[in-house]
Amino acid sequence: MFDGNVNANLGADENVARLCALYDGLLERSDATVSPEAETELKALAKIFDLDAERPAAELWPYVRAVLVRQAPADTPAAVPSSEPMTVLLVEDDAEAAAALTEALDAAGHRVVGPFHSAEAAEAATALHPIDAALLDINLSGEATGVDLARSLKTRWGVPVVFLSGDVSAAAANAELAAAMVIKPYTGRDVLDALARLRPTA
Repeated sequence: MFDGNVNANLGADENVARLCALYDGLLERSDATVSPEAETELKALAKIFDLDAERPAAELWPYVRAVLVRQAPADTPAAVPSSEPMTVLLVEDDAEAAAALTEALDAAGHRVVGPFHSAEAAEAATALHPIDAALLDINLSGEATGVDLARSLKTRWGVPVVFLSGDVSAAAANAELAAAMVIKPYTGRDVLDALARLRPTA
């Protein structure tokens, strides 16, 4: 059983390792099961990764695992244009990651509002700019989290949210707030692909 408070402090590698340890038994035996809490978490992860969450846990885990393990550290490839330019709110409190992602988004033709390191500043900016999508880290500086901001963006403005985080447990627990999740460490292409899925090409 997971503890969201504990896992908020884990890095992406530790978080993925925890999930693999929890669910890999499903790969070894066709009759293996997990606790109801673990199955709920797995189905939430499947939903946020745009997988069929109605499948049994033993069928879901190989697909979720592939997504988790695929997003390992890698050099960011050259940015490629998405379906069409979007105005994107970027909230990321890691300055280096925010700068690199801003560059990738700009190169792909998107307009970036931000980057912001706190939910409070980002929400104030959203009131002033029409936003097509929001890229949100979950654990931010300031009192409000990315989850708090996602809830506000969805209820007040209907803005689709993509979580950018290594905290997969927090993302799974709040899967209903996000259209997608990109696991840290991510590449610019990972994020551009997630945005492209929000607005398919005509």
